[in-house]
This record gives sequence, C-alpha cells and structure tokens, in this order.
Amino acid sequence: MARKIFIAATGQNSGKTTTSLSLMHMARKKYRRVGFIKPIGPKPAVFDGISADKDAIVMARVFGLEADLPLMSPFVLHPGDTRRFFDGALNMEVIRADILSAIAALDAKCDFLIIEGAGHSGVGSVLGFGNARIARAAGAKVLMVAGGGLGNVVDSVHMNLALFEKEQVPVAAVLINKIIAEKRERTLDYLNRAFADEPFKVIGGFNFQPTLADPTLQRIANVLEIELRASAAEAQRIVHNVQIGAAATQRVAELLKDSTLVIVNSSRDELLVTLANLYQLDEYREKIAGIIIPGRGDPSDITNKIVLRSRIPFMRAGRTSTTVFEIIKEDVSKLTVEDTHKISLVKELAEKRFDFDAIDALLD
Repeated sequence: MARKIFIAATGQNSGKTTTSLSLMHMARKKYRRVGFIKPIGPKPAVFDGISADKDAIVMARVFGLEADLPLMSPFVLHPGDTRRFFDGALNMEVIRADILSAIAALDAKCDFLIIEGAGHSGVGSVLGFGNARIARAAGAKVLMVAGGGLGNVVDSVHMNLALFEKEQVPVAAVLINKIIAEKRERTLDYLNRAFADEPFKVIGGFNFQPTLADPTLQRIANVLEIELRASAAEAQRIVHNVQIGAAATQRVAELLKDSTLVIVNSSRDELLVTLANLYQLDEYREKIAGIIIPGRGDPSDITNKIVLRSRIPFMRAGRTSTTVFEIIKEDVSKLTVEDTHKISLVKELAEKRFDFDAIDALLD
C-alpha cells in the first residue's frame, strides 16, 4: 500500500502541476516505486493511441511511466460530457468505479502515490464525484496549493477548505506558490499568523518565476496553430515580452525588452529588415526572441529573403496584429513534455525549495 497525497488547489494556474512534478522528482529519490494519477482529466489529448489528460501524459513521458498511462488518467472529461451526464448517456457509477479501480491498482504497486485534482477543489462536483470526495475515497491527505499574495490566499484557502471539511478529509498543509522573492519571508510570516489556529502547516513553494510563467516560441505557435520557422533550440526559447510593432522602426528597436516577440505587419518591410539585421548582433539577440508576421499579404520578395537568411525565428499568422496579440496574452502557459528547459528548472528548484521529508512526514 502506498503513502498517498492529494494535490488540490485554490484555483486554476496556481502551480498544481509543477508541484506534482516537483514531488514526483523528490519522491523518487526516497521511494523506489512512485506513481501519479489525475482521476478527472479536463484537458483531453491523445498519446500513442491512448486518450488521456494532458498533465498525465506529461508526467508519464517525463518519468518513463507510459505503460501506466491508462491508470494515470482513468476518466477524461471531453466537451459536452456534462450534458451527457445529465442526459443519462454517462453512467457516473461506472466512471466512479473506473477511477477507484485505477487508484487501487496504483496503490497496490507503488510506495508513494501522487493524486492530482483538477482545477479548484470543487471541480467534478457536477458529476457527483468532486476532488474532496475522490480524496476521501482514496484515503489521502491533502496538500492544497495556493497562489502568491496575502488576503487572496487567506480567502481562497478558507473557501476551498470548506469542501474538504465537509467530506472530513484532512488537509495536511497549504503550499504557497508564486511568491514575490523579496517578500518571501514577510509573506510566509503573515500567512503563518493568519492560519495559526488551523491544523495544517503553511509551506513555502516556488517564488514567482517568469521562466515558468511565460510561454516558449513553440507554445505560441501551437496556440496560434501556425508553423514556427526556427531550430529546435530556438523553439524552446521563452518569450518574456510581446510587442506590436506599430511605432516607427527606430522606436520599436528602442522599446525592445528582454526576449521580446515582435508582431510586425507584412507591409512593414523596413521594420522586418531591421529586426532581421539586429538579430545578428549579440546585444540584440537577447532582446529579440522572434517575429510574428500577421495579415493575409506577403512581405516583398527581398524582405522575405533577408528574413530567411538572418535565421531569426518567425511565424506567419493569417490574422490581424490585434487578434494575435490578444490570443497570446489570454493564453496561460502550461508545461508540455517538449518544455525541457522548464522541466529541468522545476526539478532544480524543487531541490532548493521542497523539503520532501517534511511533506512526507505530514502523511504519517
């Protein structure tokens, strides 16, 4: 029988998956057989012919657990499934049995099992089998992940805590993620005071890391569903800033910040040529991550040749500059197995920030 920990969160994008990945990395240093399961997967994908949640696929591929993938993602929520459930086309008893069977199978073969909930603590309630009920059925203690801040953390933790208290599931600790580095000690001090009367521990997680929060060029290309012209290494470059190249050419160059992706209309030949040439200079190579050329028209032949010869990463997008900018800004970067630099960073930070023995002791 495995030691089991349920990873919950106060909301989306709080760092739940990076927490699971970190715990997986650290647990494998102590236990021989470490497993992972995402009982309800709201992000369907297909790997090697198997339909599974995207996060489960990432964990399986990163840690060589592909053979366990059907167990790691026993139920994937597809668009329209909620209506099918209410219409009687989905049998919740069958789904519940599949989830519990998968947990039991991994429990039997693992020494340590990470169970990752979906979204905030209430996700799955519409199906009658939300995160808190799954944690209770699995017999797992909860590690609740919260984003950075103070008042928002206190409020959101109490709101999510109510569901686990209702189901009589013990919350062992609250892990605070995305902490502003220079405020780390002060933030954790205030939160320890705010939760002084609660039975759970307050644990510091990752500081806010733009490298983890921001997308890679490949991620942006995937979100826009367009081709990226770049080497494999350049495709993994992390974009920290996005700028619409609407100003005069010299002004655009002056406004460049660290690792900027510039959106340049195809009619701006002078700006495209300038950026392609600046990309050859070391001092600008750090500032220019690449370019997106929106619109339905094509740059001139000579401009196109200069861009290609410069080897500056670029994409063509058949949308307006504003639409491209809005899509990029609305997207929240999620870890993929191709994000090798980010995954390595998560493991490196886990070594510094996660006291796995202390977390493991909370499960006793």
